[in-house]
Amino acid sequence: MSPSLQDIAASAVQARTRIRHHIYQTPLIPAKQIGHDHDAKFLFKAEIFQLTGSFKIRGALSKLSSPTAQGRLITASSGNHGIGAAFASKVLSKSLTIVLPETVVRTKLDNIKALGVDVIVHGAETGLAEQYAQQLAASGHYTYISPYNDVDVIAGQGTIGLEILEQLDEVHNVFISMGGGGLLSGIGSVLKAFRPQTKIYGVAASNSKALAASIAAGHVVRTTHSPTLAEAVAGGIDEDTITLPLSSSVVDYIVECDEAEILRSVKALASQENMIAEGSAALALAGFNKVVKTLTGQTSVIILCGGNVDHDFIAKVVCSV
Repeated sequence: MSPSLQDIAASAVQARTRIRHHIYQTPLIPAKQIGHDHDAKFLFKAEIFQLTGSFKIRGALSKLSSPTAQGRLITASSGNHGIGAAFASKVLSKSLTIVLPETVVRTKLDNIKALGVDVIVHGAETGLAEQYAQQLAASGHYTYISPYNDVDVIAGQGTIGLEILEQLDEVHNVFISMGGGGLLSGIGSVLKAFRPQTKIYGVAASNSKALAASIAAGHVVRTTHSPTLAEAVAGGIDEDTITLPLSSSVVDYIVECDEAEILRSVKALASQENMIAEGSAALALAGFNKVVKTLTGQTSVIILCGGNVDHDFIAKVVCSV
């Protein structure tokens, strides 16, 4: 049986006690220039300033500090979960192998290797890397840790929601990029449990939108995955994923954004807010920009989920503003 949003919220409170001394409480930063032509207040929850450059350290620490993370562990990642899991394995003295796709950003790969874990590069995209890690775990030599389809991981991501509740007296809307659904499920469950009037916007990349399509269909569906600037949210979801029912229960609106919209948001964050963010983080801003005219007088939070970009990304995208 899938956990309820109340279960996840309670687990997030417990997870926060386990991980709070290993992470940063990231700031809520009011926008400097973006959106000032609209009567809509919004703030950035800046996980780009998190210890490992993304929110993923939260879920990784939550899982690796739980009683179920025993023996030789294996996980898969597009990069950010791998960095977080590698850091968690180091501080908690856990044995860990990470499977990464061939498309992994070089900077992320280097950061993971620097933390001393075993690395396997396999598969043309993240979903195939996950399948390979699951196959290796099925051999009996490893315990598999999903980057999103796990109660402890989701609860760890939910600690962002707990921080938002403490940092802001009133929040009408929260915009969250959609990948495997761990971030959406975690934050959404916490906010709906403690402040149910808050609206949750899930933002999907048009080029890789397995979760959005699955929510619309009511079951897991396979979609075509094309290259996207939001590479951290690319890939499919597990057939038995608990994030699908959780995401379906917490999300109020789904917004889909194309590559041009993501690119504009990456550039806007750099040129107007002085923030270097990944395409997956800019995706949430792109979703906000599509509906901002409907949010007059409301306060919104945009989750900037990660900022681990390499020099090529900066040169080709950010510096072309």
